[in-house]
Amino acid sequence: MLSDHETQELGRAIEEIWEIGRRLGLDPFPTHFEVVPAAIMYEFGAYGLPGRFSHWTHGKAYHQMKMMYDYGLSKIYELVINTNPCYGFLMETNSMVQNKLVIAHVMGHCDFFKNNVYFGHTSRQMIETASVNADRIRSYEFDHGEREVEEFLDAVLAIQEHIDPHVHLRQPPTDNGDERGRRRRQPEGPYDDLWKLEERGKPAPSEEERGRRRLPEQSEKDILGFLMAHAPELEEWQRDVIGIVREEMLYFLPQMQTKIMNEGWASFWHARILRELELTDDEYVEFSQLNAGVLSPSPSKRSINPYYVGIKVWEDILRRWDNPTEEERRLLGREPNQGLAKIFEVRELENDVSFLRNYLTADLVEELDLYVYELQDDEWVIVEKDWEKTRDMLVQSMTNMGYPVLHVEDGDYRGNRELYLRHAFEGRELDIAYAEKAMQHVYKLWGRAVHLETVVDNEPVLMTYDGHENSARTLT
Repeated sequence: MLSDHETQELGRAIEEIWEIGRRLGLDPFPTHFEVVPAAIMYEFGAYGLPGRFSHWTHGKAYHQMKMMYDYGLSKIYELVINTNPCYGFLMETNSMVQNKLVIAHVMGHCDFFKNNVYFGHTSRQMIETASVNADRIRSYEFDHGEREVEEFLDAVLAIQEHIDPHVHLRQPPTDNGDERGRRRRQPEGPYDDLWKLEERGKPAPSEEERGRRRLPEQSEKDILGFLMAHAPELEEWQRDVIGIVREEMLYFLPQMQTKIMNEGWASFWHARILRELELTDDEYVEFSQLNAGVLSPSPSKRSINPYYVGIKVWEDILRRWDNPTEEERRLLGREPNQGLAKIFEVRELENDVSFLRNYLTADLVEELDLYVYELQDDEWVIVEKDWEKTRDMLVQSMTNMGYPVLHVEDGDYRGNRELYLRHAFEGRELDIAYAEKAMQHVYKLWGRAVHLETVVDNEPVLMTYDGHENSARTLT
């Protein structure tokens, strides 16, 4: 616990950092800071939100993160929640300099949350919403048994990434509270009237009587939303659980879409703000060491440090727009000293894919050593040195957050309510073992045979799970 003196000093630091950040142009949400012990910090980190529903995957993440902390292998210095007001959590073991850096870093995140267009549709009351969702899931555990609910959650969480990031553009936001739950439990779709007739024991109209109406009318990327609305055998509580997971995933999605931008932006501003503070020599040395650790290149050739790559791209944009070349002045009409205006514009409009596609240059690829490597005879060897191809491969790996793009093509395949999914193949094959397991989870939600069209060894293949076994056949 902080002493009264340390608490007062921390409060003064927050006020000073906020004043400097605003003077430099940041416009964050109001932010509440709390100092918490390691156990609470890692619980929030594992669950993503305070008060979120319990599941063994969250507990597993907590155990792994906490163990890394206990053994001194990693440490979370801060956690910030995208709400209005934002919530920033500081580790109680942080030094004052560490907390000052973290506070400035959080301010950068809160500015990004408020102003980046991809966060514009997110719920700013998600902590309260997550608590309400957790209460509902606990009530379902009481009514239906913990094991039943957990197994159903296993299936939903296995495919939680398969939602449409643009769904907010074509449907109005749902209300909060119980009304939201009631809406989830009332699926609507072109076949629902037919399925309700069957549930009541009445014969559905024949194919000729009703005509062959496509379900969905167009390919549907929001697989979770489709299952919630159209799975014929789900109970109301199960539809609500899918809706809860989908709602929370839509909240987290922009953070996944802007990881490099967001971390780079926060790092860019924490460095600028702390250089404005009156630090002692010892404090400045501590800040420099901490900052160097945060912004060090990734030691692995298979991954990148988003803090490092992000801040380098932001600094490069600032430099290039502050000092345009003669050609840029002549052809593009750029004027000098427009760097700050440009980075604030980019902060508002881009996500990681467009950020890297538009602003990752040949010089940056060289400086950041982003070339494509392959492990050959226990040695990492560059297999692609063309900077544009390297950039495009990096961008492609981030498209759809790195997950394969799947669409629902038919919810009444062969006229038997079987589910037909299609993989939008773009040169990267699926992990077949993983795909087969995922299809089993989809079967649990859909209740009928599940088919997945994909490409294996350059051949179109239809994978099927019928409730008993996985199979595959080549399409001709």
